[in-house]
Amino acid sequence: MTPPPHTPVLIAGGGPVGLTLSLLLTHHGVDHLLVEARSTTSHHPKARGISARSMEIFRRLGLEGAIRQAGLPADQVFFYRGRDLTDPDFVRTGLPEQPGAEANTPTPGLICSQDALEPLLLDRARPHTRFGTRLLSYRQDTDGIRAVLETDGSRSAVHADWLVGCDGAAGTVRTAAGIGLEGPTGLGRYLSIRFEAPLGPVVADRASASYFLTPPGRGGFLAVDNDRHWIYQYPLDPAAEPPSDLAALIRTAAGLPGLDVTVHDTMTWRMDARLATAYRHSRVLLAGDAAHVIPPTGGHGMNTGIGDADNLAWRLAYVTTGRAPESLLDGYDAERRPLARQVIDISTANAAQRSGYRIDDELLLTADYHSPTPLDLTGYHPSGRPGTRLPHLPLTPGASTLDLVGPDFTLFTPTAVPAPVRVIATDSWPPAARARWHELLGPATTLLVRPDGHIAWRTEEPPTALPDVLGRTPVRHTLPGLRR
Repeated sequence: MTPPPHTPVLIAGGGPVGLTLSLLLTHHGVDHLLVEARSTTSHHPKARGISARSMEIFRRLGLEGAIRQAGLPADQVFFYRGRDLTDPDFVRTGLPEQPGAEANTPTPGLICSQDALEPLLLDRARPHTRFGTRLLSYRQDTDGIRAVLETDGSRSAVHADWLVGCDGAAGTVRTAAGIGLEGPTGLGRYLSIRFEAPLGPVVADRASASYFLTPPGRGGFLAVDNDRHWIYQYPLDPAAEPPSDLAALIRTAAGLPGLDVTVHDTMTWRMDARLATAYRHSRVLLAGDAAHVIPPTGGHGMNTGIGDADNLAWRLAYVTTGRAPESLLDGYDAERRPLARQVIDISTANAAQRSGYRIDDELLLTADYHSPTPLDLTGYHPSGRPGTRLPHLPLTPGASTLDLVGPDFTLFTPTAVPAPVRVIATDSWPPAARARWHELLGPATTLLVRPDGHIAWRTEEPPTALPDVLGRTPVRHTLPGLRR
């Protein structure tokens, strides 16, 4: 299909981050266009872990059930260590116990590989997407972005008010904007092999999500999609050529000389730890791997990018509809870059831990946009402070306080008052939820919550005073910058 001549937002890149941003923009009522050079979604598993915070975002989009159905069963999320798959002295561990985890989120993370996730996202985002369409070039002028697209050798021009690069570290958008990447490269080099083999019966007594192969074994790790479909991440020396007999390599790694192996495809990748020097240049913004390249040790790369999309989407919605000035987008860089810096440092430290590292499903729940150190490595502690995510409290079976958030600002206050935002009267909640809210926040607390679930403002003033408080300056100008 021919792209439209104009779109408020042009997204370059249709991986998990770009597709999530597309769905969130639709959720906020923003017209947009996503272009992706690939003709189809990824066939390679790549990222596999979807964290609790990402699942909360997908829950808001109505995708939680479909993603859980596509992912691995929760009782299979173990991590295996042994020289090969037949090692009698193997060690198998589960996700570390996180006290009170069931009280922290309505939707814990899971294993759902990228090749299974992307089609689910694309199915919903398809009306706004053009796969098989490449962003060739663009230029900025006083009136927006002038982009040149190419589809099957045919070129077309699109004018956009804003351009978001979700096209990876080597993508067109960041490079053309003149935004640099800083940080080390070559922390590791790997050959990723997607293959088919009847390994299900072999690991029946030690079924796990990932199998880390330890010395004196071949090394690397095996990851399961189902009983027959697997991926092997084999460590390569920096200058080494990949082995020529991949089936033999897999048999040796598995410890099964007679294993029937069918190799489907391969890719070589390098572990880097890099951060963009800026997330915005005028009308160009970056998200996902275009903004940060995070070592996969810990599983935070894709999830950090999904958080980027959540932070950026509501800002673009307010700016493109004239409800907030363009300066609202400055907060995207101010909030997300420090968080990515910390995630990169955590993941890089994980990569150096040869004895293993912590898999922290709830790390990104601890993001605090008003703190100089936005992540809490001691675990998630609900507080109700401005900058933190609204605490999850069960209201009725299957319903959470998080389900009341968005797509615009929401005011949580003891009793209903007239206000220019959606109002939730917390004193009307079921007794258990109301008691827990009072325990965490106090009975007189009022919170103004952003569309992405983070708290913008807090007060203990009586509800009758709130219309005056909110009305002292026009809401369209005060909402983005409220602090208390």
